[in-house]
Amino acid sequence: MTQQIPLDASSVIGTDTGNGVIEVRPDVAYLRLTLVNVVFIGPAGAGDRGWVMIDTGLPDTAATIMAAAAHRFGILARPLAIIQTHGHFDHVGVLEELADHWDVPVYAHQLEHPYLDGSAAYPPPDPKIGGGLMSLASPLYPRGPVNVGSRLQALPADGSVSHMDGWRWVHTPGHSVGHVSLWRQADRMLLAADAVITTAQESAYAVLTAETELHGPPMYFTQDWPAARRSVEILAQLEPEYLLTGHGMAVHGPVVRAGLRELARRFDQLAHPPHPHYELHPARAEDGSAYASP
Repeated sequence: MTQQIPLDASSVIGTDTGNGVIEVRPDVAYLRLTLVNVVFIGPAGAGDRGWVMIDTGLPDTAATIMAAAAHRFGILARPLAIIQTHGHFDHVGVLEELADHWDVPVYAHQLEHPYLDGSAAYPPPDPKIGGGLMSLASPLYPRGPVNVGSRLQALPADGSVSHMDGWRWVHTPGHSVGHVSLWRQADRMLLAADAVITTAQESAYAVLTAETELHGPPMYFTQDWPAARRSVEILAQLEPEYLLTGHGMAVHGPVVRAGLRELARRFDQLAHPPHPHYELHPARAEDGSAYASP
């Protein structure tokens, strides 16, 4: 049975600035869409083409996202770009709609492109692990690709992030083959996406009540457990001061760094479910097993 690392309420950070937008740093804010977070990079009032969006949430949330963006950056303020950390349905739910509406490029790791250009679906989930309602329901979640191929670009090979000065992308595969996290050294701000999260995403109760704990990647969609283990080790070595993930609340401070170190050191006891399909049979790009027929 997996365990997780509780985080004290004092580790949660963020100021509610209205319209559901929670500011973590002067130029980093996020919007909680019940099951998942989308992130806004740019100072309040940045105006048209003055900001960047990270991930695009659940289906049918475009109006909510656009209202939140207008509240933070200004009426009709469009982003410079959309960065996709990966292509799971809860992170690309309105990608096509927003990319067209805002007329913006979409950046993602090259290995994630097949899920974003219409050419491949994700492998099936592993619903028997995790033990919660969200896991059991995972066969019902969409796996098929979206198609923003005409707008899609690869993240720069030098590790920089287009239109985000001072940030670097870190390849953190495991949850998906092209999963990336984003890191800013200046203030040690980590956007981990789903490589680690701060809620038990397998549990509907934990998701709805926003219980805060340090957790490995959402189990039911993680397709390469050996890679997921290595990715947590990479993120722990960064020693972040601020951690904002794809699911759960933003957290900060020494307790977060200590928790990440413990999660990396004891990954098999804390985050690794018993007998996952994708431990012995990981879905990988090298042999094509990560890419299913759409």
